[in-house]
Amino acid sequence: MKAIVQDRYGSPDALSRRETAQPRPSSGEVLVRVRAAAVNAYDWHVMRGAPYVLRLPARSLRGPRFRIRGRDVAGVVDAVGDGVTGLSPGDEVYGDTGESDGAFAEYVCVPAERLAPKQAKLTFEQAAAVPLAGSTALVGLRAAGRLQAGQHVRVNGASGGVGTFAVQIAKALSATVTAVCSMRNAELVTSLGADHVVDYTREDFTRGPSRYELVLDLVGNRSLADLRRVLTPRARSCFPAEACRAAAASSAQWA
Repeated sequence: MKAIVQDRYGSPDALSRRETAQPRPSSGEVLVRVRAAAVNAYDWHVMRGAPYVLRLPARSLRGPRFRIRGRDVAGVVDAVGDGVTGLSPGDEVYGDTGESDGAFAEYVCVPAERLAPKQAKLTFEQAAAVPLAGSTALVGLRAAGRLQAGQHVRVNGASGGVGTFAVQIAKALSATVTAVCSMRNAELVTSLGADHVVDYTREDFTRGPSRYELVLDLVGNRSLADLRRVLTPRARSCFPAEACRAAAASSAQWA
């Protein structure tokens, strides 16, 4: 099968398209014929091996432990391993491959618990965009941020992959949403449900009079002291690394 393979950390030049052996599902795994895969900031960091601390858990300092990149996937079940129930060949699914990656290929083996049936109304491309970004937003708002109905949340980086999910999820939780993005993306975030939009190129959102029960900072361009300035007493701030770690460790929160 064809796959995007990486032997060393580095720029996109470290990636190459190669013929590799098609994987076989082990017990509890599902072999998925890939129809779409998403690119996230996670993939960028793993490709570069930066920040350097990311290399330590994999015990691989010169190159990624798992050579085929890609984490978010959507496709069709080709085969199932022993012990897998609820999924059969021909089923359309989407999910998160976990730390083994492998989605940038024609086939990938995925733990069954990390897959969910794809809704018919979603394209494969739409489904592949959901798992990591969607679960990061969900964990950041609901689990780490403990957002409640009627509270006011500010999403810094609202027009990005995680941010666009965060705006929609926050509105579904009946919160008031202030989106921070450039003005060229104001129409986008408003269409997703944002109640207010702050153009970061013209206004410093940490210097305004408004106060929030939660700030979901998906950019990391403000200090903790800056963020605390706009929080109400007992409010919370949540950073992408915190939410992403929790989301990556969980299975199918987006299903």
